[in-house]
Amino acid sequence: MAVSHVSSFQVGSRNVTSKKIAIPNAAGELLVGVLNDTGSDELIVFCHGFRSSKEISILTTIATPLLAMGLSTFRFDFSGNGESEGEFQYGNYWKEVEDLRSVVLHWVRQGRLMRAIVGHSKGGNAALLYASKYQDVCRVVNISGRLALERGMEKRLGENFSQQIEVVGFLDVKDKSGNVEYRVTKESLQERLNTNMKQAASAIPKDCRVLTVHGSEDAVVTVEDAYEFNKIIPNHTLQIVDGADHVFTNYQKELAALVIEFLKNNCENCSKDGKKESLYHFLCTILVE
Repeated sequence: MAVSHVSSFQVGSRNVTSKKIAIPNAAGELLVGVLNDTGSDELIVFCHGFRSSKEISILTTIATPLLAMGLSTFRFDFSGNGESEGEFQYGNYWKEVEDLRSVVLHWVRQGRLMRAIVGHSKGGNAALLYASKYQDVCRVVNISGRLALERGMEKRLGENFSQQIEVVGFLDVKDKSGNVEYRVTKESLQERLNTNMKQAASAIPKDCRVLTVHGSEDAVVTVEDAYEFNKIIPNHTLQIVDGADHVFTNYQKELAALVIEFLKNNCENCSKDGKKESLYHFLCTILVE
């Protein structure tokens, strides 16, 4: 673990120490994150969405009142994003799950109590997939996550993207100036299509409570996905924020209030489960795209 850029600030009456920390993932790539430490061992981990970073305002807005409550937070960049090492890859859902695994294991080994992981959009998918695979988290918050991964690609890739990828083997996504932003390969496209969120969501254990928060006016991931999650996830709470878009523009305070209320009401009983590996005191997870 590499530590740099230590600073301090106040949130209300709380003194917070901020440290930039790099954690290696299973591939040896360094995942860069920011630990805001209130002195509490209880930690909330935040996951960003597609081509985003730990600095997106939707995450920092939620994190601030949690710091004021005395909880420590860790926001990090997935591999190939932000300041983290690695090459950006389209899809990449399961590698991001393993990035999250590396982060969780690191902090638990440091003696932290993982109270929650917060994920927005694709970060919400990472959290749900993690909860389904490892089944060692007791709380997940999924903000604007997508259930149907076969949807939503045409807006980014164009109407005939699948035919071009089938013929050429890849598709370069360019910005308005014609510069290549990222490449979608046949393999990365197939990885996305083969990721079965419905199956994963239904496999999340009942002792893991999940909150999904979605905006009614989300044009990136339709609100229907949230209603479908509500039908599938065994222990689930759904909150729809009327008028909110994908990143909760003008509604981030309302979003933060819902997340905080969920944690207040549902994390008191997070405790070490004798059936789990002794490595874990308890784990809770909140997510984002």
